[in-house]
Amino acid sequence: MKFVVDANVLFSALIKQNIITELLLDLPLNLYAPEFILEEFEKHKQEILSKTKRSEQELDEILEVFKEIINFISKEEFEAFINRAEEISPDSNDTEYLALALRLNCPIWSNDKRLKEQKIIKICSTKELLELTEKNS
Repeated sequence: MKFVVDANVLFSALIKQNIITELLLDLPLNLYAPEFILEEFEKHKQEILSKTKRSEQELDEILEVFKEIINFISKEEFEAFINRAEEISPDSNDTEYLALALRLNCPIWSNDKRLKEQKIIKICSTKELLELTEKNS
C-alpha cells in the first residue's frame, strides 16, 4: 500500500515507541513524504529531544531508519500539483502533502482532522490504517 505520510505521524514515532513506530517498521507500506520534512526534523530536534526519553544518538538512528523506509520527494517532482493542492487545502501547511498525494495518486496517512475537511484526497488516520491493514492481512 502506498501512502504519503505527514510530519505529525513521524514526529510522534520519534518522540516515543508506539503503534505508529510499529506500523512504520513492520507493515509492507510504500511511504512517501515531501523532502522538507527532513529540514523540519533538524529544526525541531531539540524540542523532540526535550519530549522524549531517547538520546540524541537514538534519535539520529531513528532518523536514518526513516530515510531508508520513506521515499523523500523533492518539491520539483510534485510542483505541478501545488496550485490544485492550494485550492483544496484547509491549511496552507498541508499543501505539499496534498500536492504529493495528487502526484502519486494515493492517500495521506495523517491524524490531522482538518485534512479530512477536503474531499479530494483520502486521509487515513493511524487507527484507520491499522484497520485497513488488518482487513488486508
